[in-house]
Amino acid sequence: MKKIKNVSLIGLGAIGSAYGSKLHTLLGASFRVVANEERIRRYKSEGLNVDGTVFHFNYILPEAKTEPADLVIFAVKNAELEQAILDMKHHIGPDTIILSLLNGISSEEEIYEATNNEHILYSMCVGIDALRTNNKIRFSSMGKICFGERDQTTSDNIIALRELFDMADIPYEIPENIWHAIWAKFMFNVGVNQTSAVFRASFKYFQEIPALHQWMEQAMYEVVEISKSIGVHLTEDDLRNYRPILMNLAPDGQTSMLQDIEANRKTEVEYFAGKVCELGKKYQIPTPVNDQLYKMITIIESMAKL
Repeated sequence: MKKIKNVSLIGLGAIGSAYGSKLHTLLGASFRVVANEERIRRYKSEGLNVDGTVFHFNYILPEAKTEPADLVIFAVKNAELEQAILDMKHHIGPDTIILSLLNGISSEEEIYEATNNEHILYSMCVGIDALRTNNKIRFSSMGKICFGERDQTTSDNIIALRELFDMADIPYEIPENIWHAIWAKFMFNVGVNQTSAVFRASFKYFQEIPALHQWMEQAMYEVVEISKSIGVHLTEDDLRNYRPILMNLAPDGQTSMLQDIEANRKTEVEYFAGKVCELGKKYQIPTPVNDQLYKMITIIESMAKL
């Protein structure tokens, strides 16, 4: 039976740090974080405070020659994925399992096109409200990692990852249909990430202001309609299932897109509203809410540069 004995991760944002801390505790030096020289220098000098515990991970430069890892985890933003794939080239071998924790619906295909790796599991994070400020990461809920095979089989890769997460105490779920689940998460991100960015709203405002919650769901309904044309077939139930998740997030928690806006960073709007509007035009489905969200967020990004 396949065993995961060493893991390499790239991306120490809130999510990468949260789950990486669990893997570091279990694997020690067999858990490696790939980062450039400047970041390694900063991480080593300060450490990363993850929910009150300071971690000093085992860092390795992208150019350092090494044996391929049993598992590679991508936890970067979409705009950083192309470079991250290049940086992980020494860590990906023919038998390496790959897990992409990026938002959106396209990262697995992009990784496959670049690597031709046949062990890419489809995956996503749900319910984690991790917030990173400088070297401090805090969260009230670690959420869970959902993963599976696109063809809905229970492969050796799934069994190996399940065993690793059990040992590392990482919450997870193996949905019956991971592609449907990824689209449902995409629907939620399209709604909550983008409206939070426009209104600079923490989860508290979605929990307490019905009009804001309704506007968020209008953006989500556009994804539901598009999903019917591509064979995913999201329903009202999928939308309804995300309501308790949102209501249980920490009131002062922030979406990743809001964190990007407040830090004057480029957002992932191209992978949310941008993708929705693109698919809407392709299938002749109106997307007025996402059209407006796209315009507003790109304007906010442009204002930040002045």
